[in-house]
Amino acid sequence: THIQHTILHISPSLLVQKNKKVYSLFLFLLLDWIYLLREMVSATVARTIVGIFGNVISLFLFLSPIPTFVRIYKMQKVDEYKADPYLATVLNCALWVVYGLPVVHPNSLLVITINASGLAIELLYLAVFIYFSPAPRKVKVGLWLIGEMVFVGIVATCTLLLFHTHNQRSSFVGILSVIFLSLMYIAPLTIMSKVIKTKSVKYMPFPLSLANFLNGVIWVIYALIKFDIFILIGNGLGALSGAVQLVLYACYYKTTPKDDEEEEDNLSKPNSQLQLSGSHGEAKRVSA
Repeated sequence: THIQHTILHISPSLLVQKNKKVYSLFLFLLLDWIYLLREMVSATVARTIVGIFGNVISLFLFLSPIPTFVRIYKMQKVDEYKADPYLATVLNCALWVVYGLPVVHPNSLLVITINASGLAIELLYLAVFIYFSPAPRKVKVGLWLIGEMVFVGIVATCTLLLFHTHNQRSSFVGILSVIFLSLMYIAPLTIMSKVIKTKSVKYMPFPLSLANFLNGVIWVIYALIKFDIFILIGNGLGALSGAVQLVLYACYYKTTPKDDEEEEDNLSKPNSQLQLSGSHGEAKRVSA
């Protein structure tokens, strides 16, 4: 179309100068791509393809804390590292596994596969963390973990016994999942604040910021192909968080100290903020 032809010839420098136009352009291209994808193949096939890409990126985020645990293993102690991001991700993944069950939200196999994988990985991290923790911390982390499993069990039981349609069940679990996923995105705010104050991106690695952004975008596309409001909201926040991180990286990359000795000194010290940046909660993260 004439609009698309015009977009392809926009000067990159002009896009950089006008951030609002960049976001509008990205949104337009994203929606246009989703529409074309739906026209070329069935919604089910398109959703499966996008979901597989989402699984791959999410798996990368779940595996990103491995260097932290290699460091813990070498030190034979957890020192100042915290279990909080891993406990949060366990709860987040467990709730999304429940959400993806056929009796709750049918046709959500890819939601189950990545969150079940994430749950197993995070539990392994916690097992290592508990093993190298002093006795009081072993008890504290263990009790939190048991409490989370009991909570998820209660949620699953209430879902099956109190609600009798897929819509009711998915709404109940979906609301809880979005709430806890949203809380996980509070953690990166401390990192972003530190970046702004120090004018340094040392504690916000570019690959993880990019992966967080792409992960959010991919799952937003997944949610839009066959509309899922809960996956859309949760991962929309993730995409926004990742986008802000990328903008901050672009703004402060040049002002980041390049002193290798200073960087090595910081990386050799346990740093909970650095740890959080690699946990998605994904953050992820997300992931959790």
